Amino acid sequence: MAETKAKKSVFQTLNAINVQEHVEVKDTGRVKLSYLSWAWAWAEVKKAYPEAFYTIYENAEGLFYHTDGRTAWVKTGVTIEGIEHIEYLPVMDNRNNSIPLEKLTSFDVNKAVQRSLTKACARHGLGLYIYAGEDLPEEES
Repeated sequence: MAETKAKKSVFQTLNAINVQEHVEVKDTGRVKLSYLSWAWAWAEVKKAYPEAFYTIYENAEGLFYHTDGRTAWVKTGVTIEGIEHIEYLPVMDNRNNSIPLEKLTSFDVNKAVQRSLTKACARHGLGLYIYAGEDLPEEES
């Protein structure tokens, strides 16, 4: 009798991908932060799961950011095989400080949306180890 191999979960599949050569490091002057290009992350998700899609959540006025009247954040979701992971991310400047609402630009919001999408992909497993401060996925460590 032939053994059937268990199908890997979405998380196991995406978490096993080594994204290290696509990680960029940003030096804010206070701390060095590692991040993954949104375009590369989304390409990897779509290669593995062509039916995956993302949602950018609008506020009541139809804008792509939410606000407390002082600062802003974005909300995005990535859905793979019927499971959505949502990520909230503040709209930040190049030093990773929240941008005051009156200084917010559409470019700032767009950057936050792309970073948020990448983090939502990480919640599905892709590059999650970056946010844990690790260098390689578990299977390669």
